Amino acid sequence: MSIKIKISRKPVEYDKAISYLEKKVQSLNGQNENELLWILSHPNTYTAGISTSSDEIIDKSIKIINTNRGGKITWHGPGQKIFYFVINLSNRDKDVRKFVGLIEKIIIDTLKEYKIKSFSDKKNIGIWVKKNKKIKKIAAIGIRVRKWIAYHGCSININNDLKKYDKIIPCGIKNRGVTNLNEIKKQNYKNFNNVFIKNFLKHLKS
Repeated sequence: MSIKIKISRKPVEYDKAISYLEKKVQSLNGQNENELLWILSHPNTYTAGISTSSDEIIDKSIKIINTNRGGKITWHGPGQKIFYFVINLSNRDKDVRKFVGLIEKIIIDTLKEYKIKSFSDKKNIGIWVKKNKKIKKIAAIGIRVRKWIAYHGCSININNDLKKYDKIIPCGIKNRGVTNLNEIKKQNYKNFNNVFIKNFLKHLKS
């Protein structure tokens, strides 16, 4: 079984993307189908995971899509890369924590190639960077597992509008902010997809 790489150049509506993932999960379950890594972006969208509470929504006027993924509320939109996947854990260790750790390592290794030091946090899922003595989130992770098939994925901020996060408490964490790669280090990120794909395949096949 191999991992199919799908890249969408135009923004994809959140509901359409999740519908595609759900169908892929069903077709992969018990079948000898290819797994999936799908790189895309969404139009301006706020999504709430299953752990979201209402006090994390600062601006009550925003439209929120409730999802079945893990985690809390977050924003998706232009300038942010989404990496969705559908991976069969039955073909690997049936260990969700280990899989989350692999996704964290993929992101950390990818940023490392851009000379950006990042780290995970056992108490707060996601990937973080420290700049000017402040810790900020650079990547969010939200995963659901159904019959040992892991899906949904992660998002990495490249050059998005950070003011979008002012309307929510991102991921329910009050004492830490959100940043993007361009704010951390201005450089060329055009090859980011290929670097991420390389690390994704390396860790998922090892």
